[in-house]
Amino acid sequence: MTPLHRPRRLVPGDRVAVVSPAGPTPPANLEAGLGVLRSWGLEPVLAPHAAAQGAYLAGSDAERAADFEAAWADPSFAAVICARGGYGAQRMLDRVDWVRLRGAEPKAFVGFSDITAVHEAIALNLGTATIHGPMPGWSAFVTDAAMREHLRLTLFAPERVQTLAPPGAKAIAGGTAEGVTVGGTLTLLASGIGTAEHREGIAGALLLLEDIGEAPYRLDRALTQLLRAGWFDGVAGVVLGSWTDCGPEAEVRALFEDLLGGLGVPVAWDFGFGHCPGSLTVPLGLKGVLDADAGTLQFGAPALR
Repeated sequence: MTPLHRPRRLVPGDRVAVVSPAGPTPPANLEAGLGVLRSWGLEPVLAPHAAAQGAYLAGSDAERAADFEAAWADPSFAAVICARGGYGAQRMLDRVDWVRLRGAEPKAFVGFSDITAVHEAIALNLGTATIHGPMPGWSAFVTDAAMREHLRLTLFAPERVQTLAPPGAKAIAGGTAEGVTVGGTLTLLASGIGTAEHREGIAGALLLLEDIGEAPYRLDRALTQLLRAGWFDGVAGVVLGSWTDCGPEAEVRALFEDLLGGLGVPVAWDFGFGHCPGSLTVPLGLKGVLDADAGTLQFGAPALR
């Protein structure tokens, strides 16, 4: 795998589009998150349906796709930031005119959880590196200062956060490995098998995985699906983030030791990204070096140029 194109970093005064490709965002959460972005000197602009309040979707598939496409195509926006995850991003992807967007200037894209599907689509269709990071509609975005600061540095001064060294990280399988980062939420990656965003494999990659609210047997099912689909063939290393509300930590760790411990590559545990307090922001599509024993992931270039 080769590194993807890096968009430019943000500077105070930049306009950023806030979109909702998946679920609806509680209005109070969204307004508080927009206030944080404004405090950084940004000018957040809500897409037409970003604040829509459906049962579990923020507008129709066509509306959510149109919001994303318009935001990416608009040269006045320096970034596209997702309001929240939830469910529904996969449903709108086939309605995006990706051919049209290939002619647009790449821009920073931020999100995680259900937004994993959009990260994959951007990587495969546009060849652009993206940012796996917290979103302004998440309640923790306003209350967790450390999490916010790591995202802010990634967007404005990415050279200051090229090395990730979460204090709790430890090795399931030791060693070092170099590769391009890919991944996100485990169950979203598994549900992408057979779709337009399906990769035949990720040989040479550093695979990042996290999830929330999935019982160990469901994590097993998703991981087994990816293993049987050949996703792990030739993978350089695996970086495991948080597994909030997925059952006892010892049981979840034992599952990954069982299924991944014998791959013969470094596997790091508890790497501090995902649905967890202090969640780290992690670039996707860039070359990094994982040292599972030291608990570090170091990138050779800043997330944004």
